[in-house]
Parts: sequence; structure tokens; C-alpha cells
Amino acid sequence: MINQPAIILVKPQLGENIGKAARAMLNFGLTEMRIVDPRDGWPNPAAGPTAAGADIVLENAKLFDTTAEAVADCSHIYATTVRKRGMTKEVLTPVAAAEDMAAASGKCAILFGPERSGLEIIDVELARKIITVPINPEFASLNLAQAVVLVAYEISKYSNATVQPTLEKAKPQPAPQLELNRLYEHMERALEKTGYFYPPDRAPATKITLRNMITKPGWTNEEVQTLRGVLSSLENPHPK
Repeated sequence: MINQPAIILVKPQLGENIGKAARAMLNFGLTEMRIVDPRDGWPNPAAGPTAAGADIVLENAKLFDTTAEAVADCSHIYATTVRKRGMTKEVLTPVAAAEDMAAASGKCAILFGPERSGLEIIDVELARKIITVPINPEFASLNLAQAVVLVAYEISKYSNATVQPTLEKAKPQPAPQLELNRLYEHMERALEKTGYFYPPDRAPATKITLRNMITKPGWTNEEVQTLRGVLSSLENPHPK
């Protein structure tokens, strides 16, 4: 399968739902599950029976304390959410997202939120793009496994796809999320010193906008390092 994505369950509540998500994944050939801060801990014995034989997914699932840690090595992050939450990010259907992942270079990840509330803003901020399923607006309620099935099915259509040879120069690899997080933190520290986040009541909204700006373009490693060099130079200018 081309560029098989990591399926990341953020703060899942019931072990049974983790098992159902694993079953949905393996039905369509996906095996990499990452779990962030599950409510009932991990491993969870309740997951096994509902996985219905998808043991390989559960046995190899990786546990993380935060979403940022779970996506640190990923260059393309998609957040599944019905609500756009005021985010200025590109919104894709599962069909379009699968096409996007098939063409992407670098590790992909798809975020799924907890059963009751979905992804929080802090999680959606980390994503490059949003995946939204066009369902009934009067009853926009999918359980975790259903959401995984809808996305995994579209991804599975590319399982037998092959990469066509090209004479074009290879594109630079996009920077992983860890480097973008470091860039944002560097920028925030530099701006704090200048008093940029004023007035204080506007600071949270401004920081969200900055985070979205950094995650949106798909920076390369070289671009990230260059921009961090610029920030360091502004913080500590060389004497003339």
C-alpha cells in the first residue's frame, strides 16, 4: 500500500471501541495504530474481543502521552472532525484525502477524537488538513469505528497502486511535525520578548493563527532550519 498512514486514536474512552477501530483498520489493510492518553489505560483487555481477530493491530499499537508526541515523525497530518472550529485549513472528503495521501511523500497520520466530544482545538491545530464526512447535518453522529471505516475504505482503493516513474527532479521531503513544533515554539519565545502578544486577551487567538500558518504550507526541513536561523539572528544580532 502506498504511504500507509498511522491511525491515531486521541483519548479514546472505551477499550471496546479501540478493538472495533482495530477491526475496521485491518479490514482494509491498515495495521499501524497509535493511542494517545486512553481513559482506561493501555493495554485494555476489553479491546481484544471486539477486535474480532485483529490482534496484530492491537499488539503493535503504540502508546503516547500527547498528540504532539504521536505525530512527531509525521509530515502530513489529517484531523477528522465535523466542525471546522474556525480553522483556516483545507477541508477534504475521505475520497479526496485518500488521493492526497497516495500522492504524498513523507509519513501520514489521521487523527480521530474521543467518542463523546471529538478532537480538541489543540489537536486540530497540529493538522495540515481536515477530513469531514458529508453526513446528515441534522444527525452528525458517527462512532469511532464507523469513522475509521469510512476513511480506511477510501485509502484501501490505493492498495494496489504503483508509483509511476518520472523524469522530474525529486521534491524535497516535507518537515516532520516535531520540527514544526520546534519552529513554532521558537517563534513564540521570540515574539514574547518583543511584547507581540498584546493585548493579553487576544493572545490565545493570535497563537492559534500562528500555529495554523506554520502547519499549513508544508515546510521542508531546509525551509524550517532557515527560518529558525532568521529568528535566532533577530534574537541575537551580530555586532557590526
